[in-house]
Amino acid sequence: MKTHNKWLTAPLAAGLSAALLSGCGTEQGGSGDSGNGIRVGMSDEIVATDPAAGYDPGSWLLFNNVFQSLLAFPKGGSEPEPEAADECGFTTGSTVYSCTLRDGLTFSNGNKLTSEDVKFSFERALRIADPSGPAPLLATIKSIETPDERTVVFHLKVPDATFPSKIASGAGSIVDHREYPADALRTDGKATGSGPYKLDSFSATEATFSANSGYKGTAQRKNEAVTLKLYGGDRSALAKGLADGDVDVAYRGLSAEDIATLETSETTDDKGIEVVQGSSAEVQHLVFNMKDPVAGKLGVRQAIAHLVDREALVEGVYKSTATPLYSIVPAGIAGHNTAFYDTYGVPDTAKAKKALRAAGITDKVKLTLWSTPSRYGPSTDQELKAIAEQLNASGLFDADVKSVAYDQYEKDIAAGKYGVYVKGWVPDYPDADNFTTPFFGEGNVLGNRYENATITGSLLPKTAAAPDRAATADEYGKLQDLVAEQLPLLPLWQGKQYAVARQGVTGLEWTLDASTVFRFWEIRKG
Repeated sequence: MKTHNKWLTAPLAAGLSAALLSGCGTEQGGSGDSGNGIRVGMSDEIVATDPAAGYDPGSWLLFNNVFQSLLAFPKGGSEPEPEAADECGFTTGSTVYSCTLRDGLTFSNGNKLTSEDVKFSFERALRIADPSGPAPLLATIKSIETPDERTVVFHLKVPDATFPSKIASGAGSIVDHREYPADALRTDGKATGSGPYKLDSFSATEATFSANSGYKGTAQRKNEAVTLKLYGGDRSALAKGLADGDVDVAYRGLSAEDIATLETSETTDDKGIEVVQGSSAEVQHLVFNMKDPVAGKLGVRQAIAHLVDREALVEGVYKSTATPLYSIVPAGIAGHNTAFYDTYGVPDTAKAKKALRAAGITDKVKLTLWSTPSRYGPSTDQELKAIAEQLNASGLFDADVKSVAYDQYEKDIAAGKYGVYVKGWVPDYPDADNFTTPFFGEGNVLGNRYENATITGSLLPKTAAAPDRAATADEYGKLQDLVAEQLPLLPLWQGKQYAVARQGVTGLEWTLDASTVFRFWEIRKG
């Protein structure tokens, strides 16, 4: 699991509401008009067009539309279903996984897609093991067999019932073995896949896509072309692009203040603007360094858990564009419970004081909360300051906030310099495993020096070995309860997904769900 790409909430569109509601440029058909083609604006960059390298939201958006995977997440669903495959399943426990390909699959260049390409794609990603790539998600693969052109058999090192979800993500993208080097990344900025769309052009500011007429799969296109305009984090430029009609849709990282303003404005409908809300499994946590001289004390962590008011945070800072989170597994994901609410309840200063006194702490606790200004959204610093104010208002803490640029932030966390800090997480796939194994398994991405033998030696192996994901509820419940008791982190909130669309655009509700797959093919204009 890579911490530097998937840990994020991309900031975007400060001033968007003002630009849209000011009345300027609200006529359809700006300079970028392309008929019934869809024009999407996004603040994220596309880091890679090669699936062996990209492990960021922008790149995976491209992968999910240009490449096929054996399985895919259906709209609104969290259980992967056959896509390039006709059928898939475990044949021996959870260590042998076999797929049969659809008949007649071809890449957009006309080349036939066979089991050889599937084997090549996975082995290539593992061999290259790019630092910014998805190889860690495929680490349980031991070997791959191809008995015939349509059959692929994966032999896994350990039981891994979440393997279907992993290969349904961008990590499972299938490439043409004739066009991609086996041991190096493709560097020409092109992409050859078998998905619903072809990548026609790509630059730092724009990517254009057209329908892949040879596509065979489950997606049913509602449009024949998509232009993706990349604003590179320039919020005002995206706001202007949507206001001027250069894009039909603004996607990813809309600021909480702008969303709230647009949703409540009486003029939004008159201007031909719609805010579309979807579900999300994006989460944010307050993380505790278990070896820190202050935060390493359980009584201090318990006191913080008794004082943080999530309702106030999501209403005051995030304008209700997020919901309070009371466990490490978010709502909507199988296995979710409310362990932290059950353990700590509503904010209670008396209980916080009791926890500190039981730990022998009688003086105010001096504490610094560490933040980073934009990586997890434009409101992160404000959120941490609000938490510090909540702690200080109890009279039990003397807390302040320091914000550090992201590169330095990650280095300092790795060095153990912070006692309390913030982390955000965008899931790779909608399964409780993706909210637990990266945080508490081998190579803990939190960097908080937390280890628990029950979790790593029993609970995680049991959940990984269960093909029936509903059967893991008890183990995940025990895991969440244990984390709530030991407090290596404190869940804060679960996000919602938003897009802002101009009049005549439909289907966005089918692109905004917990799978994090932005489905070009569901969007229609006119």
